[in-house]
Amino acid sequence: MAIYRHIEKNRRATWLWMFFFVLLVVAMVEVIALALGLGSGPAIATLIAASMYVLISYRFSAQLVLGMSGAHEVSHEQNPELYHMVENLCIGAGIPVPRIYTIDDTAPNAFATGRDPKHAYIVVTKGLLQKLDKLELEGVIAHELSHIRNYDIRLMTVVVMLVGLVALLADFFLRWTWFGAGARRGNKGKGEGAGGAIILVVAIIMAILAPIAAQLIRFAISRRRESLADASSALLTRYPEGLARALEKISQDKEPLEAANKATAHLYIINPLKDHTSWLNNLFSTHPPIQERIKALRSM
Repeated sequence: MAIYRHIEKNRRATWLWMFFFVLLVVAMVEVIALALGLGSGPAIATLIAASMYVLISYRFSAQLVLGMSGAHEVSHEQNPELYHMVENLCIGAGIPVPRIYTIDDTAPNAFATGRDPKHAYIVVTKGLLQKLDKLELEGVIAHELSHIRNYDIRLMTVVVMLVGLVALLADFFLRWTWFGAGARRGNKGKGEGAGGAIILVVAIIMAILAPIAAQLIRFAISRRRESLADASSALLTRYPEGLARALEKISQDKEPLEAANKATAHLYIINPLKDHTSWLNNLFSTHPPIQERIKALRSM
């Protein structure tokens, strides 16, 4: 079945990209440690500190996102129809009902956040509730619930922290080299000969290119998780056309989403800040092109 093949393809691609990402981080730590004449101790300490940073960010990221977006919780009494739709889809997905929030904005969009299915939040704008019909809204809700069920928020939090770690390592090494630490090390260890110089050059090149590579891997993983959520939504609702029509309506709506910013835009079902008009935009985008997503849904 096309839906299952699409899901499996995106899962395999995600973990392949994650393998390359971890490989990049480990290689960068090792090369910089060698270039600075350090042992494995500082590298291990760096990875432990980064892991602590990831855990802290992971614990409090949802509350920060909800606050930045101006989202307000909705009770069953305030919107029973929305609440029942989410409940029914959660039964089909086999996950707990997340807390439901709305953003008082007439631009149609939605996102999910949270640590795991037991601590999850689904957020929709007032515009989404007003401008989509029931089947289209169901497709969007199923997409966001799929992010929760697939642990996408956890995965992307780790990915973002790894990107930050690569950037910090690169900045640290380049500053160290700029202020002459590399030269001082070279004077201390002339016996190393050309080997030490080659390692230093490789480390400098890696420090320059690795942050760019890390960002590209992050975007590739994000696009795969969006495609996976689209396919999972189609499997959950058994009606891919609902989400396809919803994506068309949301992408064609010209009203700006005032609640969105650069820190939260990647969470939304359609990025509210960017146009996917060229291959370069697509390469540096957290979302696949809308027409590709719609075409994939209609081929299921």
